[in-house]
Amino acid sequence: MNTEESNSAQQINSKADLGSLLVLLLKGVLYREDDAHRWEDLLALQNQVRDYASTLGLELNLDEAEAYAFLRNRSDSDDKSDVIDKDRRIPRLIARRQLSFPVSMLLALLRKKLAEFDATGGDTRLVLTRDNIIELLRLFLPDSSNEAKLVDQIDRYINKIIELGFLKRLKSGVPKSQPGYEVRRIIKAFIDAQWLAEFDSKLEDYRKQLERSSE
Repeated sequence: MNTEESNSAQQINSKADLGSLLVLLLKGVLYREDDAHRWEDLLALQNQVRDYASTLGLELNLDEAEAYAFLRNRSDSDDKSDVIDKDRRIPRLIARRQLSFPVSMLLALLRKKLAEFDATGGDTRLVLTRDNIIELLRLFLPDSSNEAKLVDQIDRYINKIIELGFLKRLKSGVPKSQPGYEVRRIIKAFIDAQWLAEFDSKLEDYRKQLERSSE
């Protein structure tokens, strides 16, 4: 194979890799631990991915330290063309999701738990059992005399957060009687430290309000 043929083959492979990466990212989050080969492709082609994503009104959020990447809509403030001519605004490719209060609360509690875990400087993976998560959220739900119903509700919240990609159900590593869940570090990209600091005071206010309602 001559040099020209070699360069042509490399360009074809590069385009194929770029297309595969974009399809993968449009479907969801790419984690290095889940697909090390695609992760290396992304690091090599991230500029091309950013350029192509921008034509769709998206931006690449890539965190090499935490080893995850995903696409999200560009905010209106980042797109000056939206301000100039709203009729030419690119429609949202990735829809926003309205979350219920308990799911939002559990997400915030998991993010807080991850911050506390990171402060200990230990393992990089935060793994919680089902009972850990139930106890985490129980304090912020109305009292219920039906324990089974309460647990079923929390299981639905957990499944929703797994669907959103912020929890990963583990097949092993914890007792079989205790389902285990890893808190995915991508949650840090959606709930930052400043929001978390404000959340602490709001959490205390809500706890007091819940206690008054119970009384």
